[in-house]
Amino acid sequence: EKASLLKASGTSTENLATIRSLDDAFANLTDFVAPAVVHIRASSNSKTDEMGRRMGTVAGDGAGFIYRPDGYIVTNDHVAGGYDKVTVVLKDGREFEGKVIRAPESDIAVVKITANNLPSLKLAESKKVRPGQFAIAFGTPFGLENSVTIGHVSALGRANTVPDMDLPQGARYYPDMIQTDAAINRGNSGGPLVNI
Repeated sequence: EKASLLKASGTSTENLATIRSLDDAFANLTDFVAPAVVHIRASSNSKTDEMGRRMGTVAGDGAGFIYRPDGYIVTNDHVAGGYDKVTVVLKDGREFEGKVIRAPESDIAVVKITANNLPSLKLAESKKVRPGQFAIAFGTPFGLENSVTIGHVSALGRANTVPDMDLPQGARYYPDMIQTDAAINRGNSGGPLVNI
């Protein structure tokens, strides 16, 4: 009966096995990547608005990923840069205070925590990325840790300018971006975008 249902729907056993294999590949990749993805919480009592007035406590929230087992984490500068306190939360729940090294002009920050033997990810060769490839985004959208969304690479070489009043020039310019339809929400910033 099962075979006749598959035949009636036009799905062969081989096609079903291929779909299951792809499903397993996404799940296995998620199992591999997730331990190296971190939640980053940042706060500051010293930020000021455009008029120089103190803003009270300001908080930032985002993601990052461990790229060296000795506690070096890559994230976005707008997630961790310029805050008084940065806390890194690992997938296993451990929390560490981080020291931030900023590159605001490229919106990259490296956060160093005191830890060893951490799961880590290697940076890929972005020049090998092609439109149409699957893309999986990891992060903490809306504070929801360990979230994964799946889509594909829509296009390459996109550019955009985003307002940012924390910078003297009032905006950040992003050249040569990868466009994806994997859902990216507030809190995904800094998290890795990976392919199979």
